[in-house]
Formats: sequence, C-alpha cells, structure tokens
Amino acid sequence: MAAKSDGGAAAAGSAVRLEGAAMGGSLARGSGRGGLPAPGPGSPATPAPPPWSALPPARQYSLLDGCWVLGALLVFFSDGASDLWLAAHYYLRGAYLWFGLTLLFVLLPSLVVQLLSFRWFVYDYSLPLVPGPPAGAGFSTKGSAGGSTKDSARPAAASAAPPSPAAPARASAAGNRGCCRLCVWILQSCIHLLQLGQVWRYLRALYLGLQSRWQSDHRRRHFYWRMMFESADISMLRLLEAFLKSAPQLVLQLSIMVQENHIEPLQGLSASASLVSLAWMIASYQKVLRDSREDKMPMSYKGAVVQILWHLFTIAARAIAFALFASVFQLYFGIFIVTHWCIMTFWIIQGETDFCMSKWEEIIYNMVVGIIYIFCWFNVKEGQSRCRMSIYYIIMLSENAALTVLWYLYRDNRISESNALIIVCVVISSFALGVFFMFIYYCLLHPNGPMFGPQNTGCIFREAPAAAPCGAGLPADVITSPPRSLPRTTGAEREGVPGDRDSCVPVFQVRPSVPLRPMARAPRTEGPVIRIDLPRKKYPAWDAHFIDRRLRKTILALEYSSPVTPRLQYRSMGASQELLEYETTV
Repeated sequence: MAAKSDGGAAAAGSAVRLEGAAMGGSLARGSGRGGLPAPGPGSPATPAPPPWSALPPARQYSLLDGCWVLGALLVFFSDGASDLWLAAHYYLRGAYLWFGLTLLFVLLPSLVVQLLSFRWFVYDYSLPLVPGPPAGAGFSTKGSAGGSTKDSARPAAASAAPPSPAAPARASAAGNRGCCRLCVWILQSCIHLLQLGQVWRYLRALYLGLQSRWQSDHRRRHFYWRMMFESADISMLRLLEAFLKSAPQLVLQLSIMVQENHIEPLQGLSASASLVSLAWMIASYQKVLRDSREDKMPMSYKGAVVQILWHLFTIAARAIAFALFASVFQLYFGIFIVTHWCIMTFWIIQGETDFCMSKWEEIIYNMVVGIIYIFCWFNVKEGQSRCRMSIYYIIMLSENAALTVLWYLYRDNRISESNALIIVCVVISSFALGVFFMFIYYCLLHPNGPMFGPQNTGCIFREAPAAAPCGAGLPADVITSPPRSLPRTTGAEREGVPGDRDSCVPVFQVRPSVPLRPMARAPRTEGPVIRIDLPRKKYPAWDAHFIDRRLRKTILALEYSSPVTPRLQYRSMGASQELLEYETTV
C-alpha cells in the first residue's frame, strides 16, 4: 500500500527499510527501541562498508546551477514587483476596477502558495513520530544474525545503567534545542506572512547546493540530496503560482491594452514579466524533474533556454488571442475558458495519470494541470507524446485562429485596419516561432539525443550489463544491480509496439562469436540499501520519495544515521529483467 502524503493512512515507515549490502540484518522502522542488540557469542564482526565513490560529474552541483537559482529569484521579484507597481499606478489614476483585479491576481495566488509552503514546513519540521534520539532511536534491527550500518558492535540499551553525571548537560542541550526550534518557528511564520516563502526556499536550495560542493564525500551527498528535495518543492510551488497568478495577470493586462487602444510602459513591463515567469517555470520544472530521476538523462541548460523560448512564444500567442477575444466578448470568453478547462481536465483524467499518492490528490492535481493546458502543453503521461502533443497544438492553433478572427470581425471602430492586421500577424508569427523552437529542442537539444540522427536511448548506462551464467544462483539477500538503471518495460513494448524516445528497450542483441568465460556477477557491497515497498512511478511523475513527505522524512532519517549514503531500491512489479533498482547520486 502506498504511503499517503502528509500523514495518510499507510505510514511510510512501514514501507521503507534499510539493509546493509554486506550484512545479514536489515534496519527497519521499529517500535521505538532505543538500542541495538549486541552481537551474540561467536557472531562474526560486521565488516565496515567501503567508501562510496565520487559523484558523477553530471550530478554535481555546478556554478551554473547557482546562477540558475539567482535567475529564478530575479524572475520572481520582477514579476511580483511589476504587478504591485502597476496596481498602485491604477489606484493613483483612479482606475479602481483595474486596480482591484490586478491586486486580486497578486494576493490570492500568493496566499494559496504560502499556505501550502507553510504546511510543508510544519510537517517537515515537526517532531519525529517515534520518541528518542533522532539518529537511531526510531529504528531497530531485524533478523537473528542482524547487524546495523552504524555502531553494530555497541552493547544493548543500557536502560538499567545508573544515571550518568552528564544528565544535566543533556537537559541543558535539550533546552537549547527547544529554544532554537521556537526561533525557527517564529522566523518561518514571519517569512510566510511576508509572502516570502518561495524566496526562503530558493536561498535554502542555493545554500544546500553550495554546501554539497564544499563538504566531504558523505556530507556532500547528504547536502545534495536535501538540495534536490528543496528544488523539487520550489518547482512545484512556483509552477502552481505561475499559472494561478502570472497567466491571469498576463491576459488581464493585454485585455486592458486592447480595450484602451493604448499601451503604457508599466502595462508592458508587467505583461512581459508575467510571460517570462510562465515560460521560465515550465522549463525549470522539467529540468528539475529530469535531474531528480536517475533513469532519465538530465536536461542541459541550452535545452532549458530553448524550452523557455518555445513556451514564451506559444504562450504569448495564446494570451494575445485570449485578450483580443475578451476585449469584445467578455461573457463568452468566460464560457470558453471554463469549457476548455473541463475538456482538458477530462482528457487528463481519462489518461489515468499517476503523480500523487492518493486518489483525491490525483484528481486535484489533474484539475491544476487542466489550468496549465489552457495556455500551453504539459506532458503528464509516459508513452508516445508526439501524437498527443500534435493533437493539442492543432486544437490550440484552431482556437487561436477562431478567437482572433472573431475579434477582427467585431473589433472596436477605434482600432484601424492596419493596426488590426499587425496584431493578427503578431499572433501568427509568435505561434510559428514557438513551434520552431519546439522543433529545435526536440531535433537538437533533447536529453535523449537528436530526433533525426543517432539517438541516445535515454538510459544512464552505455554498456550492456554482464550476463549471468545459466544455473548460477545468488542468495535471496544478495543485492545485484545494473551499472546504473533499468527502467520498467511498458505494456506496449511487451507487445512489440515501438515506444517513445524515452524507452530503454534494446532492439537487437548480438551474441558474440567467441563465448565469454562464465563468471558469476559479484554482489554489490558498497553500503546499505534503502528498500521502498512501493512500485516506482513512471516518468514524467516524480518519484514517491519526492512527493510523499512522510516517506521523504523517513528516508532522510535513515540516510543521516548511515555512515555512507545508501542506495534506493523500489519494489519490482515484474520479472528480474524489469528490476527497478537504481543508485541515488543525490
């Protein structure tokens, strides 16, 4: 049973266990026993795990990552400041209706996002469910010959030992920790009341990323892992805020410009900042999502920039068509938006997406994606996306053409024929440029390789894994893994139907002419493995340990208490060829 997000019915602790790769026992979420059992007489000593190898270059935090975060902060402040400045301008000019609508589209989405962000903070920073020391009290060993990944030779809990003389010092340290926790709560409350929760998360992600460059190996991995969690949170929050605030704000300001037949500098600045914010957040979300998944190639910054241009021009054409139609047919525009949202939401729901941990969260997520589909394409389902994307853009082109033609036929007489033709040409050329940059991205800069040429299969590893000899068996507790990742085979691929470019199914497997010497693959002994009793979600969904905060909290506790960074392994749903084990390099 999947663990429900934010304290659902199924506890994540029951779905996660930590196993030492070279040990007989497993470390699981227990009932709160504070100590570990001492090894019995004659028990073999637990070998120390070898040091973990360095992070691959593609998964290190680079200076470009830090510059990307600073650019995101600049986009955030530009969007919010320009909208507030324009609202104040409307108020001073006496345009109270425009002032109220502009301010509404600033404050209401910001309040929603701040409440969601603070709710995540409350859950992440709350006390652990199991009382005791955070490093080991919440976990216990299982198995008669069990060992632990840390302090396995430590004697059992000394509950009967006499009071230690250091008890007053521990009490004083606990009091200091309580005071620090109170200060953190007050600070976070003030930050979210000032509507700066996103800024705090951006700065925290930047700090964690820089720490991952400066720390030692294990600490570096720990900080990088936490940085990826923080980046995932801020990407989801900003994407929600962009389509609740920037998209309506963009359509509103463009409609005001068309109605007044005049463009003020502040209006152009606000509309431009909203448009850049929308395009930036879609590209940033896709980049962080790919970076978080070990079964996908990461997106380069060149690809991210081209994706920004792709969405910038397509959303601009869409928003201009909306503004033109809304300036003449206000009531029908509202009916059109609601109808389009309902159709898109139904289309997404019937596609049976798998993003969230519960049914109702999935429905809410589909409704939010329906809002995104009003303005641009957003991939939500694994498989061949070209057909679905083509259908969507054909619908978008038809709607843009119909809305623009209706405005042209029923426009205000104050707009001359030449100006109207210029506006129509702007809509057409903007959409054409967006489609052009979309082809540039898929043909040249897609992470899986160019569309027309030698393609990368999307797998992380390039060499075929060594084949195990026939009849060679391994114990059930031995953990074997491919060099990097083996994604799950889709149903279409099992039936022989060609999949999309993200699949990793080999087309031909040539047997070498000279038989190789049979060698059994040695079990991996590089440290502990966190086994998650959940099936891994398919791309483009986030992994469960990114969206389920209870699961994330448990994994972070296990990772922090381990002397080396553990690997993650999700439950396999099929045969051994579909093993979903992968190594976390965050």
